[in-house]
Amino acid sequence: MGSRMSRNLFSLILFLTTALLTTLSGQAQQLEMDTTLDGRPNLNGVWKAINTAHWNLEAHSAEGLDRRFWQMGAIAAIPAGSSVLKDGGTIPYLPQALEQRNANRAGWPQEDPEAKCYMLGIPRATYHDIPFQIFQGGRDDDLLMIYPFAASQRVVHMNETTGLPLDAWMGKSNGRWEGDTLVVTTLNQNGMTWLDRAGNHASYQLVVTERFTLLGPNHIWYEATMEDPQTYSEPWTIEMPLYRLVDDNAQTFEHKCVPFADDLLYWDLWGLDDPGQ
Repeated sequence: MGSRMSRNLFSLILFLTTALLTTLSGQAQQLEMDTTLDGRPNLNGVWKAINTAHWNLEAHSAEGLDRRFWQMGAIAAIPAGSSVLKDGGTIPYLPQALEQRNANRAGWPQEDPEAKCYMLGIPRATYHDIPFQIFQGGRDDDLLMIYPFAASQRVVHMNETTGLPLDAWMGKSNGRWEGDTLVVTTLNQNGMTWLDRAGNHASYQLVVTERFTLLGPNHIWYEATMEDPQTYSEPWTIEMPLYRLVDDNAQTFEHKCVPFADDLLYWDLWGLDDPGQ
């Protein structure tokens, strides 16, 4: 009887071990996504920045909102965060542009284009708190980047340098490969977007040069350099890791936010209180 119990116990342990190894193998396959595609780094996937850059690109302390939002309690508090500027520091604003940043900040949240469901522009869409998705095909094919907020997207036009005849919310993105780094230059944004919820901004002269460097199957090192002689005294760069979502069903969902912004945009027509008061 003791021998039979030992055999049954051994069989049970063997079964559980096999089941565990099968599960771990499936998870490992998901975690070990191919890092190359047609000889290029494989950027396919759903990606997310895990930081507070969407609140403020510069270093900032935790802060509560004003008493208009008292019912939200701690939910409405702005979390503290480190600067994502390369080498730290602050954005090199020209004096008049700094005044505009301060005015933007004083008018948040109602003056933030995000609150009005406007497209976020580049680079803000990349580090927004909703993940985005990259679709990549052949070696030198164009790439597609999908941003759920305001149902935005952009095509990265490979090996092009031309701009748009008219400025647009997301501008025109031209890409090229420098070794294993995807370099994307975005032109012709309309200057109506902000860079974060702290009122940091740029003009229509902004040129953004992004660098996507794959560090492994699940990490991208992201850099974006901003050049705008109307707003900044010199170019400046942000940097951060992006993390690939490794869920079996990782996907993005459209956030068509227009209906949620109607009261803010048309408060006077609805007879609502001025949100700025």
